[in-house]
Amino acid sequence: MAAYSGDLRTFVQLGRKILAVGRNYKDHALELGNPMPDKPLIFMKPTSAFIQQGSAIKFPKGCNELHHEVELGVIIGRRGVDIPVDRAMDHVAGYTVALDMTARDLQAEAKSKGHPWTLSKCYDTSCPVGPFVSKESVRDPHDLQLWLKVNGEVKQSGNTKDMHFTIPVLLNYISEIGRASCRERV
Repeated sequence: MAAYSGDLRTFVQLGRKILAVGRNYKDHALELGNPMPDKPLIFMKPTSAFIQQGSAIKFPKGCNELHHEVELGVIIGRRGVDIPVDRAMDHVAGYTVALDMTARDLQAEAKSKGHPWTLSKCYDTSCPVGPFVSKESVRDPHDLQLWLKVNGEVKQSGNTKDMHFTIPVLLNYISEIGRASCRERV
C-alpha cells in the first residue's frame, strides 16, 4: 500500500484515530496493582483528545484525580492489514511525545462496577502531543528516554526499552484486528 504523501507534521489536524496501549510498562502496571497482559490492551481516544504542546488540559466533569502518563506516540505513514512484525517499521512515518491523561477516579468507579472505563480516557484534551519527529531522526525508538515535568519538577521518567510489547509487535497486533491507517497515532 502507498505511503501517505502529505505533511505529517500536521498529524494533529489530519489524524483519524488514536489507538493507545494500556499496561505496556511493567513498573507502571504494578504500581497500579494491575497484572501484565498476555496480549496488548488496546483502547481508543477520539481525535478531539489531541491538543498541542502548551495548550490547556481540561478536567472532565466530576473528575478530582487526573493522572498523566508520558508515552511515545507512533505516527503511521502507510496503511496496512496483517502487517508482519518484520515489516512493521516500514509503516512508521515518525514519532511524537504524548501524554495519556486519565480521570483515575472515574476509571476506578467504572472498573469497580464492571463497566467500561472509556470515559475516563476519551475526553477532549486527554492526549496532549508534541511536534512530529521523522522516523529518520530517531536512531532507536526502543531506547528513548521520556520524561514529564510539571512546574519544573520531574513527575515521570522512563525508557522505551522497558515497553512490554515492541512497536512492531503492537503494529502487527493492531493490523490483525483492523487496518492500520495513515496519520494514526499509536
